[in-house]
Amino acid sequence: MDSKKLTLSNGAPYFEHQDSQTVGPRGPVLLQDFILQENLAHFVRERIPERIVHAKGSGAYGTFTVTHDISQYTKAKLFSKVGNSCRMFARFSTVGGEKGSADTARDPRGFALKFYTEDGNWDLVGNNTPVFFIKDAKKFPDFIHTQKRVPKTNLKSATMMWDFWSHNPESLHQVLILMSDRGTPHGYRHMHGFGSHTFAMINDKNERVWVKFHFKTKQGIKNFTDAEAVKMAGENPDFAQEDLCNAIENGDFPKWTMFIQVMTEEQAKDFRWNPFDVTKVWFHDDFPMIEVGEMELNEVPVNYFAHVEQSTFSPSSLVNGISFSPDKMLQGRLFSYPDAHRYRVGVNAHQLEVNRCPFAVNNYQRDGFMADSSEYQDKPNYFPNSFDDVKPDPSYKNYEYELDSAHVASYNRNENDDDHYTQPGLLYTKSMTSEDREHLISNIIGSMKGITGPKREEIINRQLCHFFRANIELGMKVASQLNINIDVNMMNHSK
Repeated sequence: MDSKKLTLSNGAPYFEHQDSQTVGPRGPVLLQDFILQENLAHFVRERIPERIVHAKGSGAYGTFTVTHDISQYTKAKLFSKVGNSCRMFARFSTVGGEKGSADTARDPRGFALKFYTEDGNWDLVGNNTPVFFIKDAKKFPDFIHTQKRVPKTNLKSATMMWDFWSHNPESLHQVLILMSDRGTPHGYRHMHGFGSHTFAMINDKNERVWVKFHFKTKQGIKNFTDAEAVKMAGENPDFAQEDLCNAIENGDFPKWTMFIQVMTEEQAKDFRWNPFDVTKVWFHDDFPMIEVGEMELNEVPVNYFAHVEQSTFSPSSLVNGISFSPDKMLQGRLFSYPDAHRYRVGVNAHQLEVNRCPFAVNNYQRDGFMADSSEYQDKPNYFPNSFDDVKPDPSYKNYEYELDSAHVASYNRNENDDDHYTQPGLLYTKSMTSEDREHLISNIIGSMKGITGPKREEIINRQLCHFFRANIELGMKVASQLNINIDVNMMNHSK
C-alpha cells in the first residue's frame, strides 16, 4: 500500500518533523523553522475553555425509535407515527468537578440528548434526577460557586456547600437524592435520565399540554456505595467513561425507554404545587408514565475532542410541537446555555459535525470565527431578498396564548409555594428502603462533618431544621450522629 505524505496544514509535504533547524549540530534554533513554530503554536491552542459545569463527560452516538403513538399530544414529526427513528447523540457528565476529576464523585449526572430530526435538532438537556437544587436561574451562579472551590485556598468546602443548602430549603429534595446512593451511580449505563423541567407539547389542533420526560435504563439501576465510589475514584477516575466505551465496543449497547407524563392546563391550575417548579415531581399515581420509545447507544465517537468536548446542548434547541414552560430555571437556561457555547466553542459551533443539523439549515447568520460557507456559499445574507427561495412557513408559527397576569415584578419564588418538605419526606419514607435510608444518613454525616469554622454550629442547626421538617426520624439520626443536642423548640418548630 502506498504511504501518505506528511504535510503541513496547508497541504504542503515536508520531511523534518523531529529535528529543528539549528546553526550547527549544537547551535541555537533558527526562527525560520516555521514547522517548529506551527506545531508548537497549534499544540498550546489544542484546548478550548472547559465547561463551567458538566466539564467531565462521556458521549456516544445512537438511535432513537418511536414505539408508541403520542401524536395526540404533539405535532413533532419525529413522533408522527410508530416506527419513526432518528440518529442521536448523548453526553453524560458530572456537574461540579473539573475535566480531570473522577467521574464516580458524589454529584448529579448530566443527561444531555441531541436528536437529529427531520425538523431540526432537538436537545433535551437534563440530569439523572427529576428535580434540581434551586427553582430560579438567578440563583445559579451562587449555587455553583458553592460546589466549586474557595477563592482563597482553591479547595472544595463542605462548609460553604451546606451553608448554601441550609439557607435554601428548596434544595432539600435534591440534597436527599444526592446524599443517597443515587448520588454515586455505577457508571452512566445504570442510571435513569430526566428532562427534569416541565416542557410543553402542542398538537396539530394547536392544543397544549405540559409534559415531563423520563428515560428508564434497561440495564437496571446500579449504584456505588460511598466507600466504593471513593475507592474507584482513586483506582480509575475514568471508570464511567471506560465502562460506557467498553460496553459499546463489545456490542452490549446500552438502552433506555423513554416515557412522558402529561398534565393538562386545567390540571396545572389545580395542582398542589407549582407544576413548573423544578424542585418538585409529579406523582406517577396522578400522572401516569406513558411509554414513547427506545434510545440505544451504539457508536463511540472516533475523536473525543471533536465530538464530545465540542458538543453543545441547549434547551432552546426545540422543534415544532415541543416547547418550553414558565419554569424559571428553564427560562434562564434558554439564554445561558447557548451563550456558554458561543463563549466556549464559538459563534459557529452549530456548524461542527456533532452539532450540525444533517438535513437543512437556511438562515442569514454569517461570518464569525471558524465560519464554514460550504452550505450557504454566496447566498444573500439578508431577508427579505429577491434572489433565494427561502420562505418562512406559516405552519411553524409559535403557539399563541394569554398570560394570567400582566403585572411585572420580581415575585418571591417561595410566596404561596414554600412547601419544601412534603416531597423530600415522602422520598425518605416511601421511595427509600431501610438500607437506602441508612446509607443516606451515613453519607450526610460524612459530608457535614467537613463543616468547619466559627459558623459551624449555626449552619448545622439551620440544616437540621430542614431535616426535622421533612421527617423527624431523619433529623434525629443526623443530629445524634453529629453529637448535636436537640433543642426542643427546634423540634416543635419543625412539626
